[in-house]
Amino acid sequence: MDMTVKLQVFEGPLDLLLHLLEKNKVNIYDIPIAEITNQYLAYIAEMKRQDLNVVSEFLVMAATLIDIKSRMLLPAPETEEEEEEDPRAELVQQLLEYKMYKCMAYELRDRQMDAERVLFKPATIPPEVAHYEQPVNLTELMSNVTLARLNDIFKSVMKKQADKIDPVRSKFGRIEKEEVSLAEKMANLESYCMTHSHFSFRSLLEAQAGKMEIIVTFLAILELMKMGRIFISQEHTFDDILIESKVVA
Repeated sequence: MDMTVKLQVFEGPLDLLLHLLEKNKVNIYDIPIAEITNQYLAYIAEMKRQDLNVVSEFLVMAATLIDIKSRMLLPAPETEEEEEEDPRAELVQQLLEYKMYKCMAYELRDRQMDAERVLFKPATIPPEVAHYEQPVNLTELMSNVTLARLNDIFKSVMKKQADKIDPVRSKFGRIEKEEVSLAEKMANLESYCMTHSHFSFRSLLEAQAGKMEIIVTFLAILELMKMGRIFISQEHTFDDILIESKVVA
């Protein structure tokens, strides 16, 4: 009576080779190439007997295994000084990469199966409930607030601000721009007055680069007033001061 043997289906030659290594429980870094090659060729022969349309990749791997086996049987040249490279190194690297991708594929498959069992329920909360905000009782909220407590909170905040100051960087000096002379600022203002007959005193000061330039600009305005080149006016107390130019272009 004939015995029917059903072969396991493999995705490629590396899959078959990895199966043989796991079946024989051998170290992937120290492949017994002769034994594995014989088992691989026996499996290929059985594949040919059952199906003549054997994938060419399996035959290429068989040729590779035979080539590695023959190189390991040949003696190394005696004149070679460098350490001989293991003929199995490239095959081991391919097996390790294939095993890693195979494990990742199993992990993704398990995650997909877990995700298929997860169901989501759409939100059914009415809009008036979703937008509801609980009213705040200000009396209850401020019941424990006293001036002493506010003072403690203020001191705590100020202390945190002081702790943020870097004790080293805070001692660094500032690089100031070169000071602008009064004569230079007066000349700049006279040039500005030729194109602006009326302008705001506040806007003029806000356009200055720094504190020193603001002071020099203010002194320049006083000098031009004394010389009768400009006039100032203010309609109401605390209003912005308006400057009228008398400089003729």
